[in-house]
Amino acid sequence: MNKWENNRAWFLTIPVLIVVAFSAIIPLMTVVNYSVQDIFGPGQSLFVGTEWYKAVLRDPRLHEALWRQFLFSGLVLLIEMPLGILLALAMPKRGWGVSFSLVVMALPLLIPWNTIGSIWIIFTRPDIGLFGYFINNVIGIPFDHTATPLAAWITTMLMEVWHWTPLVALLAYAGLRAIPDVYYQAAKIDGASPWKTFWYIQLPKMRGVLTIALLLRFMDSFLIYAEPFVLTGGGPGNATTFLSIYLVKIATGQFDLGPAGAFSLIYFLIVLALCFVFYQALQNVGKGAKS
Repeated sequence: MNKWENNRAWFLTIPVLIVVAFSAIIPLMTVVNYSVQDIFGPGQSLFVGTEWYKAVLRDPRLHEALWRQFLFSGLVLLIEMPLGILLALAMPKRGWGVSFSLVVMALPLLIPWNTIGSIWIIFTRPDIGLFGYFINNVIGIPFDHTATPLAAWITTMLMEVWHWTPLVALLAYAGLRAIPDVYYQAAKIDGASPWKTFWYIQLPKMRGVLTIALLLRFMDSFLIYAEPFVLTGGGPGNATTFLSIYLVKIATGQFDLGPAGAFSLIYFLIVLALCFVFYQALQNVGKGAKS
């Protein structure tokens, strides 16, 4: 006897489909429409095909912004990953210090992104900022994050490391707490040094969470916009103009909707490719854990 299946529950997905259509699909189709037209004004446009895509891909400023983006993401990973692991190893394993350290570590993650830039503008000001006053008046090194590209990059990196290293530390700490005590007992019986315990026990056991932390930080740093835009506005010059900031300048500053639409789709494809890498890496980590 064939059992009749009631598929009316699928109607419950209609609100989700409507929300996705209005929040993602329709705006995406609008951007696609803009990317193949030269818009002169309301109701005035000319179909140009792939001309904007060719122009964007040949744009040297796009190439420079892309190079800055990869450089920024690489520096973020090189600094935040080791620093996050060190913080996780230094955090207490039991007692009231566990809750206290977790709360303190999570505080930077609770601050809104646009507020982070404002905090660091005040913090690095030579006249009233604690960091800026210390560098300029106590150490005697002239420092202003708006004066030179190097100072802007240093300030942006310090802001990013302060804001997001706690995420790496919390993930690494969760990986450390998941390691059974029998491994540490065996290492103690064998007389393993702290370095060997970390290299042969802790680091391999944290491989899964560290892979997730690495990919999350790469994705977020590649999409960064609010913090550097509030802090430097992409300057001085174009020193901190990353892909997202350059896109906003084209769309809202120059009001070139055609190139901005083509740029948005290219940016979207880059992010989509990185998401695919992220998904594949997670799948490989899961298979490695099972084996």
